[in-house]
Formats: sequence, C-alpha cells, structure tokens
Amino acid sequence: MTTDEIARIIRIAVNLGISRIKLTGGEPLVRRDVLDIVRKITAVSDLTDLSMTTNGTLLEPLADDLYRDGLKRVNISLPTLDGDVFHKLTGGSVQDVVEGVNAAVEAGFSPVKLNMLLLKGINDSVVPEMIEFSKETGTILQLIELEPVNVSGSFYLANHAPLDAYELFLKKKALKVDTRRFMQNRRVYRLPDVTVEVVRPTENTEFCLHCSRLRLTSEGKLKPCLMRNDNLTDIMTPLRNGADDRELAQLFKQANFKREPFNKN
Repeated sequence: MTTDEIARIIRIAVNLGISRIKLTGGEPLVRRDVLDIVRKITAVSDLTDLSMTTNGTLLEPLADDLYRDGLKRVNISLPTLDGDVFHKLTGGSVQDVVEGVNAAVEAGFSPVKLNMLLLKGINDSVVPEMIEFSKETGTILQLIELEPVNVSGSFYLANHAPLDAYELFLKKKALKVDTRRFMQNRRVYRLPDVTVEVVRPTENTEFCLHCSRLRLTSEGKLKPCLMRNDNLTDIMTPLRNGADDRELAQLFKQANFKREPFNKN
C-alpha cells in the first residue's frame, strides 16, 4: 500500500469511530517511507492515539523524528540483554535495540514497553535482570507467554514456559496490582519504581470476549480475528478500482460482521 492509500483507509476507519491505531508488522521500520506514513496518519482528524510495535533495531536514528511526527507510544521486542543469546534468537545485535530503547525514552515516548517473550531454558532465568533494566530505563516490562500460534507443536512443547511462577514472584513484590479489564483482564504489577505486565496467551474466551480490534494486513485486507485467515475482506482492490469512501466504509462494516469468537469454550 502507498502512504496515501494507508492514510485514506485510516481516515475512513476514524470516521467510523476507530480512534486508536497501531503500526505493527513484520517490522514497520523497514519501510523507507515510515515517517511519511506517520505524518499522514496523525494528520487525520479525531485520531487520538498512534503507536507502534517494533523490534527496535532501526529505532535509534528514527526515534526523534517519529515522536516529532506524532507517534506517541512504542512497544519494543527485547527477549534478553545477553548479546549471544539475542543473536541466536534474532540474528541481530542487542546493542542496536538497547540504543533504540534509550532513544525512545529520550525522545519522549510514553510509555515505552519492552516485550519479553519467555522461552524455556533460553531466557526464562533472566526476568529479574530485565526488570532491573526496565527500572533503569523507565520502561514497562511485558512478560509474554509463548502460545501455540504460528509455531509447530514440537517447538511449543520444547520452549513453552508458563507464567504462573513469575506471577507469584511479582505478586509478592508488588505494591499494587491493577487489572486491564478490556485487555483480557491482563494483570499489571506495580513494583517499587517499575511496572511489569503479564501477557497470557490469546487463545481463550476472555480474549475473544473483549476483542474490538480490526487489523489491516500489508496486502490491504481487513482482518477481524487475529487467529483466523479465512474471513478476510479485501479493501485494496475496490480502492484501486475507484470505490468511493462510502463504498469502502461499507467494507469495514462487512468485515466487522464477520467477527465471531474464535475461542468459544
């Protein structure tokens, strides 16, 4: 999609009552026109929030410009601070991500969240170190449980680390525990000088009950369910064939009508 196509789709979405947009991927920062995308989205009237999820490797030189152009929040994937382990997991340099984290904080993003996907025997022993890093940088740590989605059964069984023990640890340390009601009752642990969120798997009825998100794929399809690809609505083809805004708005409504609980039990 071009920047103008993205901006037009966002404008239609906002006119229908959607007010919060998140840029995800893949990796959104690989697009050379990402600053133009951010500028055109934030120019849409009545948009209240624009955020991004990124692996952080390209963030450091872009952080100031992204913030200046209207991006408000960032989630940065950071599974470990160990350079060797990080390279084995991602092929990249952990220093690039750490510099991206620091640049995001210095630019003024609030909050900056660190997404730590726990993997058994790989990084599940360094949670205290990551909590300390979040404390030092003024970021929020999100502990994310591996779920059996888009991975093989053998990978899941070999790498899944339950979050129960970590929740017990956090509960003992926390000064206060909040619950994000419309985020699957996600628990937020307010420790002294640092906040840690616990992200449980999405394949549960709580996730479906509170899900109000609609996704736009990189191919221009509206996707009402994170877990399914059999109920997509193509908005890009009609847009490029000359559909007016009213017709495109109707496609949003059709996509929303396709929403149904993926987890029913």
